[in-house]
Amino acid sequence: MYFKLFVAFFKIGLFTFGGGYAMLPMIQKELIEKRGWASEEEILNYYAIGQCTPGVIAVNTATLIGYKFKGVLGGVIATLGVITPSLIIIMLFAVTLTNIQDVFIVKHALGGIKIAVCVLMAVSIYKLYKSAVKNYIGFMMFFASFICVYVFKVSQVAIIIATSLLTIGYLYFHKEA
Repeated sequence: MYFKLFVAFFKIGLFTFGGGYAMLPMIQKELIEKRGWASEEEILNYYAIGQCTPGVIAVNTATLIGYKFKGVLGGVIATLGVITPSLIIIMLFAVTLTNIQDVFIVKHALGGIKIAVCVLMAVSIYKLYKSAVKNYIGFMMFFASFICVYVFKVSQVAIIIATSLLTIGYLYFHKEA
């Protein structure tokens, strides 16, 4: 299981461009669809916790998922799996980047990669939205949170705390489970 955990997160780290949120489609494919190790709701919870904790969200999420399956050692192995490809790629880029950074095709290829990452993130966000927003109250919290973060630049941690408290309050007063 440790080797499978390392390989799964190595793939996620290897094929993810653009940071922690960009790894979401790969996590969905590798851990939910292919291996059945987690549900969309669990992944959403890990992302929320990973966002609230200090550090890189990809590493935090990998650590949490690895810990869920195999304890502390699983967390370490998943973390090593997700960061190893980046370390290898960064070392290779550092060696060659000074020679190719101004090459026309390289600049434009990276622009295309950014577009593809945005599309993959949008699809994943839509899937998570469908999983997380189940009623009108959820939609209102989603919309208000989006406006607060995007327009008013409210801290993401403040939004997570506020929506958690609002949900608890709503469930308490409406006795819904």
